[in-house]
Amino acid sequence: MATRISELYTLPLDDWIEVVVKEWLVPNFRPAFQALQWPIEQVLGGLEALLLWLPYPVFVLLVPLIAWRAAGSRVAIFALATVLFLDLLGIWRETMITLSMIITAVAFCVMVGVPLGILAARSDRFAALIRPVLDIMQTIPPFVYLVPIVMLFGVGIVPGVIATIIFALPPMIRLTNLGIRQVQAELIEAGLAFGASRRQLLFEIQIPLALRTIMAGLNQTLMLSLSMVVIAALIGAGGLGLTVFTGLGRLDIGRASLGGIGIVLLAILLDRVTQALGEGGHARTGGRRSFKRLLCQGLGKMRRDRAP
Repeated sequence: MATRISELYTLPLDDWIEVVVKEWLVPNFRPAFQALQWPIEQVLGGLEALLLWLPYPVFVLLVPLIAWRAAGSRVAIFALATVLFLDLLGIWRETMITLSMIITAVAFCVMVGVPLGILAARSDRFAALIRPVLDIMQTIPPFVYLVPIVMLFGVGIVPGVIATIIFALPPMIRLTNLGIRQVQAELIEAGLAFGASRRQLLFEIQIPLALRTIMAGLNQTLMLSLSMVVIAALIGAGGLGLTVFTGLGRLDIGRASLGGIGIVLLAILLDRVTQALGEGGHARTGGRRSFKRLLCQGLGKMRRDRAP
């Protein structure tokens, strides 16, 4: 006597998925998906060429300067030590490739995630619709993304960046939505009372006051991008991830450790800089200045309307 349902019947879900992907999705939509690679390929190629072309002494001066302006002298010293140490390890080219992949992925995540987060903040229906999609995107193991990406986009560095964008996108949407929703209703009402348009409310009040939360989403997106860029080496993406997997495949523990050290140092540096940007003065006071300017404009308009 059967004690389990599977002994009588097993749902062939794996076969159904394979049929849908291979016989419907790939033949019908692969050209459209491959066309999406063009803008990513252009941005990635330009960034990679720029970072590899930039003279090393200029880069050594530029990175600590950016870190100093964003996060202070301690992070600047760490940035200088990181840049010098990565070159000393002989993985400078791989680091630049990884950095170009991360910047490209984060840029596209911001371009897609911020508008979707704003739309979710304005529409409860859209927020409810997109929530289960984001849940699925955040709970699927990273390796699972590689299978449909290879089928639709092939292998290489651009498909690796596309997988990174999909994997790292949810925090940008969620925290943009959260930040805008947390703006106090009294400020919105005051802006409306002084005649602010929806566009002015968004850019003069909501986004500046939500900027700290949005930057937290950017920080999480950046960290997820770094982790996925490493995994994307399995489908032909280069950089430090390829160094790690090549070392492991050849049982070269030293080479794999170099890639791991480079990833850790790069992750710490990017995390400190983005955290400092999120906690900076612009994130705390920009909304107040914008709101004050908007109120002054409203008061001036009221005085002009009352003038004989």
